[in-house]
Amino acid sequence: MARRTIRCGEAALLALCAIGVGSVLIGPLSAAPDKEKKETKEKKEKLSREEKRRQKAAQKELETPYKKWIDEEVPYIITSEERASFKKYTTDEEREQFIETFWERRNPNPGSPENEFKEEYYRRIAYANEHYASGIPGWKTDRGRIYITHGPPDEIDSHPSGGTYLRPQEEGGGQTSTYPFETWRYRYIEGIGENVMLEFVDPTMTGEYHMTIDPGEKDALLHVPNAGLTDMESMGMASKANRFTRTDGMTIGQSLGGTPESMEEFTRLDLYAKIFKPPAVKLKDMQAVVTSRMSADLLPFQVRTDYIRVTDETVLTPVTVQVAHRDLQFQNKEGVRHAALDMYGQVSNPAGRLITTFDDAVSLDVPEDEFQRYVTFKSVYQKTLPLKPGRYKLTVVVKDESSGRIGTLDLGLVVPHFEDNTLSNSSLILADLLQPLPTNQVGSGMFVIGDTKVRPNVGQVFTRQQKLYMFMQVYNLAIDPKTHRPSVDVTYDITKDGKPVLEQPEDPAQWKTPAQQITLEKQLPLQTLAPGKYNVQIKVTDKVRNQSVSPTVSFQLN
Repeated sequence: MARRTIRCGEAALLALCAIGVGSVLIGPLSAAPDKEKKETKEKKEKLSREEKRRQKAAQKELETPYKKWIDEEVPYIITSEERASFKKYTTDEEREQFIETFWERRNPNPGSPENEFKEEYYRRIAYANEHYASGIPGWKTDRGRIYITHGPPDEIDSHPSGGTYLRPQEEGGGQTSTYPFETWRYRYIEGIGENVMLEFVDPTMTGEYHMTIDPGEKDALLHVPNAGLTDMESMGMASKANRFTRTDGMTIGQSLGGTPESMEEFTRLDLYAKIFKPPAVKLKDMQAVVTSRMSADLLPFQVRTDYIRVTDETVLTPVTVQVAHRDLQFQNKEGVRHAALDMYGQVSNPAGRLITTFDDAVSLDVPEDEFQRYVTFKSVYQKTLPLKPGRYKLTVVVKDESSGRIGTLDLGLVVPHFEDNTLSNSSLILADLLQPLPTNQVGSGMFVIGDTKVRPNVGQVFTRQQKLYMFMQVYNLAIDPKTHRPSVDVTYDITKDGKPVLEQPEDPAQWKTPAQQITLEKQLPLQTLAPGKYNVQIKVTDKVRNQSVSPTVSFQLN
């Protein structure tokens, strides 16, 4: 049924009332008496005047140092959401609180009295004003904006006077003359990518460089017939006029080697759009959850930590987070179910001093036809932190982007001190995946310990259809002076309800390289075991020093 909208001001209540007194017809009735109309109109005008006064007062308040702050000091890094929020505040106290929070969200060491980001930011503004001014303040120029937002480039190729220029092949090759220009190279910009190349050209010769996505704009001979020809134009294989019929926004000549991906039209447009966007404030809102101890609709997850010795003073501490898919909200996007998680963690010492933080975003995508099976699984994420021996507090925050649910978890860490000349061991890890890595992947990525990928089973709950692997490193084995090898016994013991289920010694011949440090890797068959709770113990005895360790962990078999 169609809906009709009646506008104010139309002849509302245009009612024809036929009254049965002979054939008398009473005509249209007015919607309201003239007096009521006048009062309504005056009331609206009064409200309108009050609204205008309020807006004018708010605008006047903003024409203060606060307006200068938002328009001249932080315009390149403030997000649209932050800008909209700032404009809603009506008191100086609210604005001061906003500014304080604004800088704290970007503080690399939250809670510290000195904000390195803020200090560096204002240093960049001063540098831009000193070096890039050209009739307008340096911070307003393109070079100043890029410098302030992304910092100094890793490389600058500067041609302050222009002049003779040998084009690279991707620009067509050949020799020409150019206006002043600069090429900036960033090895990496977060959110944009690697090897970011930016070009600034000064076609007016006034010192005012602007960023361009057309490499041909710097060519001073572009509009001069038969001058500054490219290689193909010089050989008669192309016409200079073809430069002006391109549809990709560039005025460079055709290249013998084709156009690289970095110069494709959409690649250049995408770079131009991203380079001027405010940098993302990465997961700092989740950091606020840690600070304020907020808790809303909790998202359940599990965390485990392990300890791997590197040196006497450095211990690798893998932090493994596990989230069940059934606790996440998946959205259907064109036949693909998508979920996104934000993770934030911080480690502090007993005095509350922040030691380190980590954050990451994780995406989960699964085809619609596999979703019902996939939702029964779990996802595992790992971040490895190098820590010194000692006591710490670990706080982890996980947020489901779709539902907005947030979970927090605090853990106490006791990072062990691995003393020299004393037999010791890493954490005994029960894993559901253990595999050797190719040489190019050794030492990098999640779940990587040395040359092996070890994915811990966070909940230490297995089914008989799964594989259970044991992983442990042993340190400071003594070397037998006669054999120049360690002399050690290793035994795996599995018990259930205090009763032995399996006892298996390790054959030293299977070790890759007998040395003072060995890595133990073992698979435990689960198919023949009955459901229940089991204990795993690895007994290691150094027969040279007569020292031993025997770490024990438990697991549940369903």
